[in-house]
Amino acid sequence: MKFVDEARVKVQAGNGGRGCISFRREKFVPFGGPDGGDGGHGGSVTFRAREGINTLVDFRVERTFRAENGEPGGGRDMTGRGGKDTLVMVPVGTIVRDADTGEVLGDMAKADMELLVARGGKGGWGNQKFKSSKNRSPRQFGAGLPGEQRSLEMELKVIADVGLLGLPNAGKSTLITAVSAARPKIADYPFTTLYPNLGVISCGNQRSFVMADIPGLIEGAADGAGLGIRFLKHLQRTRVLLHLVDIAPTDPSADPVRDAISIVGELGKFSDDLLTKPRWLVLNKRDLLPDDEAVKLAVSIAVALKYRGPAFLISGVTHAGTSDLTEAVMRFLETGEAPAQGNLPLPEIREPKSTPKSKATPKLKAKKPAAKKRVAAPKKKSAPKKTSRNKAVARKKPAKKGKRKQKSRR
Repeated sequence: MKFVDEARVKVQAGNGGRGCISFRREKFVPFGGPDGGDGGHGGSVTFRAREGINTLVDFRVERTFRAENGEPGGGRDMTGRGGKDTLVMVPVGTIVRDADTGEVLGDMAKADMELLVARGGKGGWGNQKFKSSKNRSPRQFGAGLPGEQRSLEMELKVIADVGLLGLPNAGKSTLITAVSAARPKIADYPFTTLYPNLGVISCGNQRSFVMADIPGLIEGAADGAGLGIRFLKHLQRTRVLLHLVDIAPTDPSADPVRDAISIVGELGKFSDDLLTKPRWLVLNKRDLLPDDEAVKLAVSIAVALKYRGPAFLISGVTHAGTSDLTEAVMRFLETGEAPAQGNLPLPEIREPKSTPKSKATPKLKAKKPAAKKRVAAPKKKSAPKKTSRNKAVARKKPAKKGKRKQKSRR
């Protein structure tokens, strides 16, 4: 089955039926009147998310979806039959946009979720709705409103809890085959995976999660190299990424550290959200080397990458270490807490202490002679102004010192 994750369709809702013009003509009814019924409403177009559909390939064949028109009204106040709605099944994870405005109409992220994409037109009124005290025999009717018509863009983002990330031939398809019932194509040449594959991993006791395998990335994928980065959108809904690194590449010029750094760079060019998503290091193909050599090489790669977090050394072929990986992922999805380390013990990476920079000897500058401070001259005290009272006091002569003459008593 061909995998298609983008499609463009047209939807046309049904038009409303027109109203009816009718009058009562019974023989023994002395006062007749208008009895025209309303027209029926047009059908609507609705999308429903359904499990079991993993691609939009059906929408490459059938591109137009229409709903029935409403029937016109009849005499004796009979309303016309409404048009049937059209129900379209889409895969879970489909995003629906208006092709003309770019507005997101809905995100079908859950099963059985429904989205009304085109509403049917209302039916027109019959002439009995136009009756009034002034207009006893109206001959007006409503023509009915047209249904909505839209061009829609559909984009599928698979729903998965865990996403696999890495170069071609890193062992992503082999890993998903080892831990689930998925059977993607596996070969000894790159780009065997041409579209995303989903696998359900069971951890016992009704504990399971979904893993997504996407085509491999290479350096320059953001510029269109290889299959590009168009499949990275299928990792945007995941909660954790598993970055697979081949510790024993067949190409002698390949460098696992350099390749891992380039993959992270391509990830950042596509989306900052993916770059900040939890990412675990999974070193694959331990079966190609002796155990001691594989552990030493895996530790050296993790240290060179300055990686901090849970690291796992596995083999997708022999299933070694895969149970530890899936159980750690299951606990993370249940509790939200990542393990301190995986089955690969990494040495503690200590940040080098920042050495104080040597202070350069300051250049000696010739001191400028200090400017002489100007001493302010003391202010002369101004003589107090002579008031009229002071003048009077100044005119009095000071009394002479001597004995006072005693007054004679008579």
